[in-house]
Amino acid sequence: MPPVIADPSILRVLVVLAVTQLIAWGTLSLPAVIGRAMAADLEMDLTAIFASTTVLYMSMGLCSPLLARPFVKQGGRRVMIVGTVLAAPGYVLLSVAQGPLTYYAAWLLLGIAGSATLSTASYIVLNEIAGRRAGRAIGALMLVTGLSSSIFWPVTSALSAHIGWRSTCLVYAGLLLLVSLPLIVFLLPRRVHDHLPADAGAAAGAPAATPARSTFYLLVGASGLNAFVAFGMGAVLIELLKAEGLSPAEAIAFGSMLGVIQISARAIDFLGGGRWDGITTAIVAGLALPAAMLLLMLSHGSHVAIAMFMLVYGLGTGALAVARATMPLVFYDKAAFAKAAAQIGLPMNLLSAVSAPILVELLTRYGSNAPLALSLVCSCAAVAMLLLLRQRRPEQVSAPSEAA
Repeated sequence: MPPVIADPSILRVLVVLAVTQLIAWGTLSLPAVIGRAMAADLEMDLTAIFASTTVLYMSMGLCSPLLARPFVKQGGRRVMIVGTVLAAPGYVLLSVAQGPLTYYAAWLLLGIAGSATLSTASYIVLNEIAGRRAGRAIGALMLVTGLSSSIFWPVTSALSAHIGWRSTCLVYAGLLLLVSLPLIVFLLPRRVHDHLPADAGAAAGAPAATPARSTFYLLVGASGLNAFVAFGMGAVLIELLKAEGLSPAEAIAFGSMLGVIQISARAIDFLGGGRWDGITTAIVAGLALPAAMLLLMLSHGSHVAIAMFMLVYGLGTGALAVARATMPLVFYDKAAFAKAAAQIGLPMNLLSAVSAPILVELLTRYGSNAPLALSLVCSCAAVAMLLLLRQRRPEQVSAPSEAA
């Protein structure tokens, strides 16, 4: 089997999804960069501004299971088109927000749209196109999408400084309608293509039996706790680095390194050529998170220690992002993947939803060590669940199941 990126049909889909996911995730990073400006303009405190993340992920999580049937029956392309059309008015509404009601209504709309356009949707599209090579295809996509913060944090900061945060929202609405929507409409395949017959999964080495419900819960728990840490820390990272003694400019500079470091971890996983599966990736990467939290807790404002934290944390979260997407492929075959991914999306997004406000509240009330300590506990619990999942790995996928 040729390398996944050498297949023209898969490569075209990867390019489209890379651009649209960069825009989708990058534009959602507004509070992380200009949260204080938004708070001052809307006369809301910083914790209330970061509660937008709760609204976003809560609505995404609640909508995710409802989209399981449309994803299966209509295909990923059609669902993504609808989601992109819904997202643009969300930014328009955000640009005219005058208080908490309209502010949270905008994020509610963005969350509903995100359930149809963000990561789960892109993984389902790749599973439709790539079949048993979906794991490699997802890894290739994440080599690019991990740059969203590195690209959009400085862009958001610069745009907001020149035209204000409200006009920045309008620019992002235009990006969705003028760039993302045409790419999805005209370049993604119009129909689902199955490269394997219905019964070929087991022959190809994909798991055929439905895993135990407890396995599903362990997947949810490990994915959710790691997502809690990754999404929560990502949202408050700049403020956390400021609390460690960095200036605003230094905090943005250090924070912008994160995407590049995460890409390096994803590149290592991708270049591994399928020699390990998502569970192995998750265990190795999961061990990096507690180490990173301890590094920052003991840094005492040292730039060297903060740089080491960024390196270890970036490598861990970069690889974990791939693992969260590919772990279900270890236990679910192609036919069951879309439904399983949508169901996992509910609890994982709900945990992500509460992460930013909890961490920012701990940060503002008790200082930087409090959110770091909670993140340390969550990441350790996730590693324990991953070790249990390793024991349940189906025999047919205990060896690598994907060719390069």
